[in-house]
Amino acid sequence: MNGKKTIVLADDDRLILSTLGRGLRNEGYEVFEAEEGETAVALCKEKRPALALLDLRMPGVSGLEAARRLRTETDVPFLFLSAYGDTEAVQQATEEGALGYLVKPIDLPQIIPSIEAALARAADIRDLKESEYHLNRALAQGRQTSVAVGVIMERHRLTERQAFDLLRNRARSQRRKVIEVAQEFVDAVNLMHLAGEGKDDPKP
Repeated sequence: MNGKKTIVLADDDRLILSTLGRGLRNEGYEVFEAEEGETAVALCKEKRPALALLDLRMPGVSGLEAARRLRTETDVPFLFLSAYGDTEAVQQATEEGALGYLVKPIDLPQIIPSIEAALARAADIRDLKESEYHLNRALAQGRQTSVAVGVIMERHRLTERQAFDLLRNRARSQRRKVIEVAQEFVDAVNLMHLAGEGKDDPKP
């Protein structure tokens, strides 16, 4: 959105909502406002903001419940707005995965560093999740290839290198990726075993 950091701001106090929203816009953020949790969740799903600021105490869907839904239904990180005396609720919020909380009354110059810190931490978390995804995918692909190579070694009495070369040459001849051919081979072997026809395992 034009390079702006997008924030969904939810608070049932219209004065806080308008004042904080205006202040954040003046600081360069793009802000979408919600007066209750249900609207905040809907906005987060639609706008995919960099961060959500949620008041803990809202009628209907509370900030806490909205946070639970954001955690399970989206990847939008969140901070909480809290009044004094909300220690127990803030503890619950932290357990729900909040990146922190801001105490009312809000002093805009003081909360900007907290917001920026939360945005930075959220970016780090996204990077870690993406790295974990790619690592898990690579490991899964590696396992499938290893299984295929192992079966080929056994069937053809080949070394590991010879078996991998055979698999790779098959992939090249079909203009496909090695992992695709390996996955197809392993699936076929498993199917044959389940059908009691292991002797007819496919040969690459």
